[in-house]
Amino acid sequence: MTGDGWSAAVRRRLGLGRLLALGGREDGAWITERAAVSVLGAAAAAVPGCAVTALRLAPADPGAAGEPAVPAPPSALDPGPLRVAAELAALGGRPLPELAAAVREALFTAARDRLGLVVSDVDVEVSALLDELPDPPDGGPPPGPADRPDSVAATAAYTTPGVARLTAELGPPVHTTEGHIRLELATAPLHHPLEVARAVRAEVRRDVPEAASVAVLITWVG
Repeated sequence: MTGDGWSAAVRRRLGLGRLLALGGREDGAWITERAAVSVLGAAAAAVPGCAVTALRLAPADPGAAGEPAVPAPPSALDPGPLRVAAELAALGGRPLPELAAAVREALFTAARDRLGLVVSDVDVEVSALLDELPDPPDGGPPPGPADRPDSVAATAAYTTPGVARLTAELGPPVHTTEGHIRLELATAPLHHPLEVARAVRAEVRRDVPEAASVAVLITWVG
């Protein structure tokens, strides 16, 4: 790989943020922080009277994380409760404690119902007061399709309901090492990422019975 290619790969990897575990240790599923933030940020921004200026996710208690049942993607976090930290800019006229409570509830709900993240703490800080809210940021287009399925595992994942496309953020869409298969994908709208990941793992295990284990990394949520 050339220097420019290596730099581009590093920038792409950093842009994904942390790789967060979905569900529990037996689920074998992860999601990029970028994808999670896009969903959580939209949920917080839907609360009237505020704009999200920063949103981060991190382990709530690193000592409480459990070892995943399957090999994790490179540098991924182990399954365990997460803490969401949100910074807001707010319009005047609404009590700030009430606004913060509404945003906190929106984030808890979106993490559970839209993603399948285990969140134990949500910290909300109002860092600025505004006369008017700015236009919401453009999240950019979702990643384009990766290569067409060229293996049994890729076809099994691609044809699972709720999979919008296979992606290639950390490497090829299907990565196989010593019998372990890791698949990267984007989910379709109105599909729960954790449920899609579970379904993909079941389909791949059925169609590739010789695989020792299967993991899923979700890089985009529709």
